[in-house]
Amino acid sequence: MKFNKDMTIGEVLAKAPERIDILLAAGMHCIGCPASQAETIEEACQAETIEEACMVHGIDTQEVIDELNKEEQEDEEDKVDESTNNK
Repeated sequence: MKFNKDMTIGEVLAKAPERIDILLAAGMHCIGCPASQAETIEEACQAETIEEACMVHGIDTQEVIDELNKEEQEDEEDKVDESTNNK
């Protein structure tokens, strides 16, 4: 799966709940709020409180997306390695 800025926080959490740490590290501490479930990653990164958090941590929308995709790719590669080793 590839993440993009138009995905909602709810979609990210539904498809990859193990990525919650990336969103929290980006300052998205409101991810449990029902309203945030319908926000896109880009909208969340541009919201006033998220923007402040991203500024403090030096993180922007694209960095969050890149980190999500990097972790997802590494997990997929690990699954392939495990599958290959089990043969």
